[in-house]
Amino acid sequence: MRICVALSVLILALMTGCKPRPSTTPSATNHPLAPDFSLTDINGQKLDLASYRGKIVLLDFWATWCAPCKAEIPHFIDLQNKYGSQGFQIIGISMDDSISPVRKFYGDEKMNYPVAVGDDKLAEAYGGVLGLPIAFVIDRDGHIIAKHTGETDAAVFENEIAEALKK
Repeated sequence: MRICVALSVLILALMTGCKPRPSTTPSATNHPLAPDFSLTDINGQKLDLASYRGKIVLLDFWATWCAPCKAEIPHFIDLQNKYGSQGFQIIGISMDDSISPVRKFYGDEKMNYPVAVGDDKLAEAYGGVLGLPIAFVIDRDGHIIAKHTGETDAAVFENEIAEALKK
């Protein structure tokens, strides 16, 4: 009996032209809004994500003890130099336990973008930061258009940034 019912449903589906729905790529409007935050950066300045609306933002969660994170920093410095005047901004969120190693690393590496120390609450707002590095590319309207977990080739970031800046 079950086989007859299953066959009947299959035949009915075929006769009515029932087809699986095609997969669709979400448009930019379907991308989630990046959670807003307000922190104090390592230089004592207020750092609000909302104040960067209108710019393409690369939000980088990293730590001074994370080797892949440290490997990405020179590329981020180059990207900030190359695209900063075109409406691009990198924001670093260190997940270190204290600010002192971050300040030292920032100075030693001559980082050219704002860095603040994040916390578990901010990490959770971004879906949980269970491994580092994690970077989010955020469009001019504040939507997350890309997420990268682990060390990512600089060319991937550069392509996404260049493409987003065209819009």
